[in-house]
Amino acid sequence: MDQLVRAITKDGTVKAVAAATKEITERARKIQKTLPVATAAIGRALAAASMMGNALKEENASLTLQIKGGGPLGTVLAVSDHLGNVRGYVQNPQVDLSLRADGKLNVGGAVGAEGTLTVIKDIGLKEPYIGSVGLLGGEIAEDLAAYFVESEQIPTACALGVLVDRDQSVRAAGGYIIQLLPGAGEDTIAKVEGGVMAAGAVTALLDRNPDPEALLRTVLSDFEVEILETSPIAYRCYCSRARVERALISMGVEELEALLEEQGGCELGCQFCDKVYQFTGEDLRALVEQMKEQKRDGI
Repeated sequence: MDQLVRAITKDGTVKAVAAATKEITERARKIQKTLPVATAAIGRALAAASMMGNALKEENASLTLQIKGGGPLGTVLAVSDHLGNVRGYVQNPQVDLSLRADGKLNVGGAVGAEGTLTVIKDIGLKEPYIGSVGLLGGEIAEDLAAYFVESEQIPTACALGVLVDRDQSVRAAGGYIIQLLPGAGEDTIAKVEGGVMAAGAVTALLDRNPDPEALLRTVLSDFEVEILETSPIAYRCYCSRARVERALISMGVEELEALLEEQGGCELGCQFCDKVYQFTGEDLRALVEQMKEQKRDGI
């Protein structure tokens, strides 16, 4: 089972969160049939959204992470609930790029760097909070660190990674977000930077040991770490027939009638999961009648 761990250093200068998301990423890969570079991109976005969504303590809150870099992958989107359960998609899952010169998947090239990373936090207020930053390189972790510094004024170290096996399945996935708290001095910054450098690649650490607590303790080895919370996280979609019906209704009477005439019914798949909802001609006619009735009644 995938897990997320939240921690603070005993001196109160650093807070951190880490997540192991192998199963979440593998579920996304199977749903969307992603090729390795797309698997790596959506996997990084899902891990980031999970860690950020879990920080929202309001019930029914949600966090959306949207990356539009102008690269061949198109939009990469991940949505988390307040517990850290996530769902997501990549617009063009079949993109295939050559490896970088260092032998790693070229996520930056696939995502692109001519665009934005946008974070939407919906905590039940009238308007959601929306923060957006220009992409630095499309590798996602460094872009996210820039978002925290620019939009939330929090010095942040972020690492995200997905290790894809030879059979294209996910071998390891996850990451961490480490943030300085008010009062953290230069010595704290030096210790965090030193720990991040010494720990090395996040995928290698998770491949050796998929426990996110072990990951945090390795990266923050120069600190005494206190674990605040350990939570199970999963790939979770909240789609339903009622939601799909609402999407059909939003098309309007004329478009629905045209759809009915052309196709006699329709089949709609959820973009986040593998569920398919079928609407017969009878179902569509009932929706059209319902909409006309509401119009007559002035609803």
